[in-house]
Amino acid sequence: MSWESTLNQLETGSLRSALKNASGQWEANVTAKEAILAAFRAGENVGYEEGYDGFVDKHNLKPRKFSVDDGVRMVPGGSSVRRGAYVAPSVIIMPPAYINTGAYVDEGTMVDSHVLVGSCAQIGKNVHLSAGVQIGGVLEPVGMSPVVIEDDVFVGAGSIIVEGAVVSKRAVIAPSVVLSKGVRVYDCVNETLLEKGAPIPEGAVVIPGTRPIDTPWAKAQFLQASCPIIIKYRDDKSNKALSLEEALR
Repeated sequence: MSWESTLNQLETGSLRSALKNASGQWEANVTAKEAILAAFRAGENVGYEEGYDGFVDKHNLKPRKFSVDDGVRMVPGGSSVRRGAYVAPSVIIMPPAYINTGAYVDEGTMVDSHVLVGSCAQIGKNVHLSAGVQIGGVLEPVGMSPVVIEDDVFVGAGSIIVEGAVVSKRAVIAPSVVLSKGVRVYDCVNETLLEKGAPIPEGAVVIPGTRPIDTPWAKAQFLQASCPIIIKYRDDKSNKALSLEEALR
């Protein structure tokens, strides 16, 4: 498959850069990611025109333009969706925001101001990415799965989700939480410690927390390390507080 055909299919959503396998785990679509890398290698830096004066980038990765027929609300003010990214109808993009090549943003999702959706990241339906959220991207190594945010997830302002972390359906990520495969998550409800790289469970409410550093010197300095904590699971009260306002869509 050529890089051009791959970018076209990624834009229409008929191809995705990550998929769920038969066991329900997310994994990278290596063929798609290799084609994206081929597009970068084939691209030549050019000065853009036609509304993008003053910008320089690969000639084959120009930012996308939307029309009313696309059903995407792209609010003026400095946002950009790069070639090869899928944005579904009813998505709202508030300025400034950036969605990179290979990303997939599904229906009803809000991409708020200062949000980054990195390359190949997968964002589900009716997700709210609050202001300042950073969703990491990954092109290399090609076999590494990108960040996945499943349907109906709320991500609070300033949160950072990187290194292929997976957030399962209906989870709530409180403001300023940092999730990565190298940081273990403490589940205070079930009194357990999630394995490194394990998905955030469905419906979990995650807040930023700390834990003591267990060395004599660190103890003497009263040092703490940051860690995500599952403080509860969604209930009727949290559902009501997080209900999406249809009028905004």
